[in-house]
Amino acid sequence: MKLYITPGSPYARMARIVVLEKKLESRVEIVFAKTRAAGSPYYAINPSGRVPYLVRDEGAGMEESALICDYLDRLDARPAFELPSGSAGLEARRLEALARSLLDGLAVWGRELARPSGERSRGVLAHETERARRMVDLWEKEIGHAHMRGALNMAQMTLGVALGLELRNPDFLWRAGHPQLAAWYNPLATRASFVATAPPRA
Repeated sequence: MKLYITPGSPYARMARIVVLEKKLESRVEIVFAKTRAAGSPYYAINPSGRVPYLVRDEGAGMEESALICDYLDRLDARPAFELPSGSAGLEARRLEALARSLLDGLAVWGRELARPSGERSRGVLAHETERARRMVDLWEKEIGHAHMRGALNMAQMTLGVALGLELRNPDFLWRAGHPQLAAWYNPLATRASFVATAPPRA
């Protein structure tokens, strides 16, 4: 299989983390895609141009990080990141959605910063800065939830990848005033799969 990624994509990073956590390196080839470039040969592979994109052994392509992570997790028939059942599963989904909300807003912020300075929208930057502030404040309270402790799960992974975008966005200064969140994140950031997939600094 081939997993198409870009080094700075947090969504691709989640898929790469699953590959490492599940020890799938011999089954999944990581391929660096050229995105946001006119005429990129990657568009012949994935017309949407998004990453991550997984091309399975039989040739079918899969897009969307949550779907790809779930597929990779089940390859060995021993899923490690499967949701618990009942009310615990609903809580897991709630927390994962909150983490995804932070991640999605940070991704929009990052894309805006990647534009030439004269083309950036002040309104978008202000909106996403404030959204991130609110979400980090919320996570300072939510991080004590039992689901955010113990074995790595998708909510933890999503939140960890989101907070790791501090490497890409020097204005994302989430640590000040959030000691519980920082104390949770710091050991996660030293996990081998997170170290190996850390995004390049902006």
